[in-house]
This record gives sequence, C-alpha cells and structure tokens, in this order.
Amino acid sequence: MFATLNKIALNLLKNEKTLKLGVKSRRLKAGWDNKYLLKVLNL
Repeated sequence: MFATLNKIALNLLKNEKTLKLGVKSRRLKAGWDNKYLLKVLNL
C-alpha cells in the first residue's frame, strides 16, 4: 500500500515541469512550499 503511494508521489513530481530541478529537490521544495505542493498535486 505505502509503496504504491510512494510511486504515485514520485510520478507526480517527475511530471511537474515548471522547475528545472531533480526529483529530490522537487520533493524537498514540495515539503517546504505549500503553493508548489498544490501545483504538483494539480489542485
């Protein structure tokens, strides 16, 4: 169950192309910046 959620989250980060960052940096930015997190989640 958790592995599936992890894969979904990583795919969302990979598909988000507004920043020229690696997935690790995008993950950290999404953790720090709520606006960016909403952009990644497409809400």
